[in-house]
Amino acid sequence: MKVTFDLDPELYRSVRVEAARSDRSIRDVVAEALGLWLDQAEESEDRASAVEALAEYERDGGMAAADFFDSLAAETRAEYGSDG
Repeated sequence: MKVTFDLDPELYRSVRVEAARSDRSIRDVVAEALGLWLDQAEESEDRASAVEALAEYERDGGMAAADFFDSLAAETRAEYGSDG
């Protein structure tokens, strides 16, 4: 899709120089930059969601994965004995 937008002349000049330096079109450089920006925004949202979920989990009495697996291993040893 073709779009038109205004850029600061210095920014456009820098993009044009980088595109020429890497033997790419301005379109490709801008498309890559926008794609990376969108990926970063999504990763940021994912991190915020994970932090939120962890806080909720801890509020609700959750247990760290390492602690859970340690307690599971202890229960298994108690139930079935240890080969160790």
